Amino acid sequence: MTLPKDFLWGGSTAANQCEGAGLEDGKGLSNADVMTAGSHTNPRRITDGLLPGEYYPNLEGIDHYHRFREDIALFAEMGFRSYRMSIAWTRIFPNGDDASPNEAGLQHYDEVFAECRKYGIEPIVTISHFEMPLEMIRRYGSWCNRKLVELYVNYCRVLFSRYRGKVKYWLTFNEINGLSMIPWQTGGLIEGKNASEADVMCAAYHQFLASAKAVELGHAIDPEYRIGMMYAAQTFYPETCNPADVMATVEFERRYLLYTDVQCRGYYPNYALRDFIRKGITLPMEPEDAEILRRGKVDFISISYYMTRIMSAEVLQKSTLPVRSRIYHKNPYLRKTDWDFPIDPMGLRYVLNLLYDRYQLPLLIVENGLGAIDTVSSEGTIDDGYRIDFLREHIRAMMDAVEVIGYNTWAPIDIVSAATGEMRKRYGFIYVDRDDQGQGTLERRKKRSFDWYKKVIATNGEDLD
Repeated sequence: MTLPKDFLWGGSTAANQCEGAGLEDGKGLSNADVMTAGSHTNPRRITDGLLPGEYYPNLEGIDHYHRFREDIALFAEMGFRSYRMSIAWTRIFPNGDDASPNEAGLQHYDEVFAECRKYGIEPIVTISHFEMPLEMIRRYGSWCNRKLVELYVNYCRVLFSRYRGKVKYWLTFNEINGLSMIPWQTGGLIEGKNASEADVMCAAYHQFLASAKAVELGHAIDPEYRIGMMYAAQTFYPETCNPADVMATVEFERRYLLYTDVQCRGYYPNYALRDFIRKGITLPMEPEDAEILRRGKVDFISISYYMTRIMSAEVLQKSTLPVRSRIYHKNPYLRKTDWDFPIDPMGLRYVLNLLYDRYQLPLLIVENGLGAIDTVSSEGTIDDGYRIDFLREHIRAMMDAVEVIGYNTWAPIDIVSAATGEMRKRYGFIYVDRDDQGQGTLERRKKRSFDWYKKVIATNGEDLD
């Protein structure tokens, strides 16, 4: 398929993983800031504030806060037409419920957007990307508290008013279905403490309300705004053709499609409501909520895509929400990354078709990439041909799908891993001299994939070799 001339080629980051400057210019602590470093085999820990002797990699990131001009210039050299980024809630409202926003934080993003516009790069902005004020969680609890809806909408009002004419595309919550997988990062809930399925569904309900109110508010402030949702598109295949495995796959995938159904259709589907009755889950509905959800449907769907998984009746019986990827069966037909992610380009085409057939809304890919261990040669070069191979096949699969308006890789520059807190899990076209202990010069260096992606953009996807 030939892509439109205005196709949004680019890359994506998240403020909490790249900015650093975690306590500068009035910024408050976020839930991401109190996650320790971890690894593929050693999960990150959540601590009560910052503890002496612990390393918190998100506080330092890759210093994008001070180096954004250098980084955006490199993105522009590759020909980026878009940059999916996020605003750190704690830079605007350090405690979440502050009487007025932090001007230093607002001014910082004025400068970031100006730098993007200087190069003709369209900013695509996530309002809440795995980051919320820690003090807000302490005062009000997680997203199970309806008070957070009001605080979030107030935050959105400030952003929509301040950046009118500077931003067109907004995403309300990053990977909102992450509530069912990583509840602390997505909603301030702690596994084993207050993250039962009932808690997760309560938090999701309030995020749906908050998103719907934000959509309506944004359209009122600027009718040109396009406000979308962001979905972690981790689709599933049945382990066998046994009808029990097929039905288990349908049932499990519905746990995630619930998030797109509500945000795209404006109401809860019957399959979910029946399931809540069976499980004794009561949503905290108020009389006006149904109309709020109906009016606040999103304009488009953005997705992250990294892998597909296998589901069976046996696995479904063992799974409860929240549930992590480790319980899913592995696909024997697929290769794996260094972090055990199955590599499945055709799965991207599958999920794009699935979502378009279900909703008929424009689709925007805002995360797709390969986390790998990159080696710097004695000459200082980084030959990441494996990344080129990965992206080439996924772009080809995307071009066989329909109604895709943009493709933004994760991430164009090496940043801190959200899952593990590592730096050695590298995704970028740009190498950052930083290790898992926070050591290094932070020097930026182009990898072989840098020039390859530059060529892909210049040819609008026609030359992938």
